[in-house]
Amino acid sequence: MPLSVSVTPFAEDSTVIHLVNECIARAIKERVSDIHLEPFEHSYRIRYRVDGILEPFKHFPLALGARINARIKVMAELDIGERRLPQEGRITFSLSSRATQDLRISSCPTVYGEKIVIRILQATIPALGMEYLGLESKQKNTIEKAITRSQGLILVTGPTGSGKTVTLYSILSFLNHPEKNISSIEDPVEITLPGVNQVSVNSKIGLTFATALRAFLRQDPDVIMVGEIRDLETATMAFRAALTGHLVFSTLHTHTAREVLVRLSEMGVPPYVIANALTCVIAQRLVRVLCPECKEPLHLSASERELPFCDDPPKPFALYQAKGCAACLKGYKGRTGIFEVLPLSQPMTETLLKRGAHARARSPEFQKDSGFFLKQAGWKKVKEGITTIEEIERVL
Repeated sequence: MPLSVSVTPFAEDSTVIHLVNECIARAIKERVSDIHLEPFEHSYRIRYRVDGILEPFKHFPLALGARINARIKVMAELDIGERRLPQEGRITFSLSSRATQDLRISSCPTVYGEKIVIRILQATIPALGMEYLGLESKQKNTIEKAITRSQGLILVTGPTGSGKTVTLYSILSFLNHPEKNISSIEDPVEITLPGVNQVSVNSKIGLTFATALRAFLRQDPDVIMVGEIRDLETATMAFRAALTGHLVFSTLHTHTAREVLVRLSEMGVPPYVIANALTCVIAQRLVRVLCPECKEPLHLSASERELPFCDDPPKPFALYQAKGCAACLKGYKGRTGIFEVLPLSQPMTETLLKRGAHARARSPEFQKDSGFFLKQAGWKKVKEGITTIEEIERVL
């Protein structure tokens, strides 16, 4: 419901400051990942993204929205007079005298004014480790085998917001020992990890992924993490590091593990380089978890039970559906990952060398070695009562 706010000339500034502080503080308390502040023709809308889903928070008059935008831009040290071009900034928000929260700000001009998105950066994660990601035991063992090698490239893939950063940090946390020199280049550093040398990208001064990688290679590294492979230059440096005795981790934007090989080839990385350096690919998504307080059994007919996740012969299992209560958001509380983990085996390497990445993605060797596909991993979570059929269909 729209919130009516009476603003007097003398109280206007304090009212706007209070509104912005309340909006951010409540978002942090409710585990919000992003705040969307959007101007439209006759109103100004604020929405929260919780567990990957946008939910309305408040509506305001458009004139008040412009003042809210100005306040946020002042806090982020942006140019409040510039409304024609996108801008980016950061805010250190004080929660108390001892606690602060880092925020990343992005403004973009629209037809009715500037839209601002506030990303709430995760300064700490209570449970940082591969055992908390949602991996199946076989997948976890495969990843641990790949990351304990002395060299090679491991890629984590998936769309924006699929949890790739947390997966990378969980791997780094597993490897983070005093005898290892670990360095990372990120855009930006979202989680500070003691013992890891972390660098933030700064394109304004020429500090790019590729530039930092070159510097890392001169500093006797054991493990290198590159936030994202965006271009051929960064890919070339990452593969070169993996081929010269370093363990390298990075992310790539593809939907499945199979598409990574095609994407790298299209980017211009030679197939023989991919075959010799790439040791493991992890594709992932995040799905909402059913609230344990209110989830209800879902009763299916005999025909409805002929679903792809049913066993052949069928084994007994219970399905659940979301209900909703005071302890959750529409029947869900928190998220977990579903994964597709592909170790790069010798038969698959030979397939790549002989036929190329497109052929390899369809090869029997690929399907045999990749284990769970994303849909299979999702259906397993449904059968275990962790999530719902609707949630898997939404995500995949």
